[in-house]
Amino acid sequence: MRNFIQVARAGSVNRAAQELRLAQPALSRQIQKLEHELGVPLFARHGRGVRLTGAGTQLLERAEAITQLVHETREEIREDRAPTRGRLTLGVPPAAGRLLIAAFAGRFQMAWPQTTLHMREGVASSLLEWVLDKRLDVALLHNPPHLETLNIRPVLTERMMVIAPAAGAKARNHPKTYRIRDLGDLPLILPNMAHTNRRLVEHAALEHGVRLRIKIEADSVAFAKTLVENGLGYTILTYAAVQDELARGTLVAYPIIRPMLQTRVSIVTLLEKRAQKFTEEASALLHDVCRDLVRRKRWEGAQLV
Repeated sequence: MRNFIQVARAGSVNRAAQELRLAQPALSRQIQKLEHELGVPLFARHGRGVRLTGAGTQLLERAEAITQLVHETREEIREDRAPTRGRLTLGVPPAAGRLLIAAFAGRFQMAWPQTTLHMREGVASSLLEWVLDKRLDVALLHNPPHLETLNIRPVLTERMMVIAPAAGAKARNHPKTYRIRDLGDLPLILPNMAHTNRRLVEHAALEHGVRLRIKIEADSVAFAKTLVENGLGYTILTYAAVQDELARGTLVAYPIIRPMLQTRVSIVTLLEKRAQKFTEEASALLHDVCRDLVRRKRWEGAQLV
């Protein structure tokens, strides 16, 4: 896999062989054997070298993920054998991550200078999967499901807002607030149903007999904001997710009322997680950082629970 990745990156078997310090014929045989085992060509040959086929592009994505996982596993095993060192893997959603990573990382390093902090960003559905698969020690999640295997510690709530493009907002005579029943009139840009905040909005709409008009499904917060900025629809996000854009004047936010729509943010760990004491201490530190950000009004639109 590593040799295949090197050829794909180099765009040439000869150049990859030089970088790997292998004989070019031996590397060519490895690639041919891999193609034979998979039953598809991975590279298209041309005068200046090679380029990936569709199958090769798919394999490259998987191969890079596999080699990264092997590397992380090796490092974790090595660190588990070293009693003076450790590792904590933290998962955070994009908006919350930007708010807290610097404060958390700084305090973490002071508390555990010999411990490696690995931070991952993801949407709630991915973070939950990674916790259950033991790829995360601690995660900050929106509206986590109440599973028996999870330890869930609520920290704060965030108010959900209708996010609209700033360009021409006054000309469109927007109301200052939106009710749940008004959401059915908007062309919405939301993530798919695997995302907890999409389910939150759908459940509220269903309770009020509203059918949402989903024009585009965008599983990335950044994608959704860009689409809204370009006038392709509206989205529903927390204030913290758009505070930079609000400050720049590229987006505007309108509160949802009757009823107010809120998402709950919780710290989640596995109940059975190995090294429970360290995980609990790191969770407590994350809790303190979140509460401090809210108290100092650095986490706009959030309220402590």
